[in-house]
Order: sequence, then C-alpha cells, then structure tokens
Amino acid sequence: MRNIRGATARLVLAVVLAIGAAPAWAQGGAAAYAAMAPVGQYLMADRNAEIAMARSAAPPAISDDATIMVLGRGGYQVAAKGKNGFVCLVERSWMSPFDFPEFWNPKMRGPVCYNPPAARSILPDTVKRTALALAGRSKPAMLASIKAAVARKELPTPETGAMSYMMSHQQFLNDEAGSWAPHLMFYIPRTDGASWGANLPLSPVMLDTDHTQMPERETIFMVAAGKWSDGTPFVHGQDHSH
Repeated sequence: MRNIRGATARLVLAVVLAIGAAPAWAQGGAAAYAAMAPVGQYLMADRNAEIAMARSAAPPAISDDATIMVLGRGGYQVAAKGKNGFVCLVERSWMSPFDFPEFWNPKMRGPVCYNPPAARSILPDTVKRTALALAGRSKPAMLASIKAAVARKELPTPETGAMSYMMSHQQFLNDEAGSWAPHLMFYIPRTDGASWGANLPLSPVMLDTDHTQMPERETIFMVAAGKWSDGTPFVHGQDHSH
C-alpha cells in the first residue's frame, strides 16, 4: 500500500500552492485578477459537463445519490435532486480568502461535495458569496457584507461533523497549483491548528495560516487523500488539470 502519510507530509510543504501563495503572484498574477471578469467567463456553457464535474468531487458511491447544483447567471440552481443529503457543486474563485490575489480568477473550478451537516451549515455561505459576486459587488463590498451577515448570525457556524470531499482530478484551484491533490475538508467552529495537530511534521492535517481574511466563523482543516474520486492513484507533482 502506498505510504499516504509520507505523501501528505510532503503536501504540507506545498499546501500554500493550493490555497494561495503561488509564485505567479510576483509575476503579475494579482494585477491580472484585480477585478471581476465578465460573468460569462465564470460560467460553464455545457450544463451536463458541470454536472459531471460536480459529481467528480466525491466517489460515485456518494455523488451518484447527491443533489447537484450548477451555476447560472442568477446563482446556483438544483440540476438533479439527490437522496443521500449530500450536495455537490463546482465552486468559483470568490470562495477563496479575500486576501488571495486570484480571488477573481475565472479559470478556477473547485468541485466539492458537502455532506449533510455541511450542506446545512457551509453551503449557505457559498450561496451568499455567489449572489454578491454575481450582483457585481466589489471585493471590499463583499467582505463587508459577509462580515455583517456573520455579525447578524445570518450565516450559521459549522454543524458538528461538517465536512466535504474535494477529490476531483478535474479541479483547478489556481494558476500555480492546478489540480493540486485529492483531499477532504473538515469545518470546525473557529479554533487554532494545535487542536488538530495541523501542519506539524508528518501530520496529515493541514491548515492555511497565510490568509486571514475569512470572515466566516470557521476553521477549515484539510487532509489529503491517496486517490482521486475515480480510484486512480494520486501522484505528487502530477497535474491532472491540463
């Protein structure tokens, strides 16, 4: 069996590539995404392709029975009703930390499958941010609106057991990281990394500590997986997104 712990230990060193600190920033990446592109660049013309990409976030045993949502000009819409409580969709770049230079990168595609607790307590934030972006709000205006919604308790804190699958080899997380790695995400009410042993040597648990502009009251821990959702092995350094 492949040494997953060893592989994820190496991924801890590369985690900043997946969630923000890409060397391309110094080469004009920030300037390239200084403002939102035309809405059409964030949409997928082929609805069936977006459904398939959303399902690829998790193994078929999960995603085949999940509710699928696709992005339209009016926001996310249900494309297929599920029966297991999971909700799968393809996130866009505005779900990144607000201090991420590629916040408006129209190429980003983040297939994710939320389990039932996350669908109830994390998905509302995705819907809220997406509505603000499609309404043409600037990044500062979006940040202020999310902060206000959190203060008014309009956005829930993560429920116990909230997690998601991001195991699609079709994911494109940013210009430098590409598809990065299959991984799971665990959503916890605001805490510090020490409570999970995150980012310690040989720990498979990762936490982004480079970006602080995440106004939601949550901490997101990541654990890399050894295979993509279709069962093919993950090979560190091999980008499946192109």
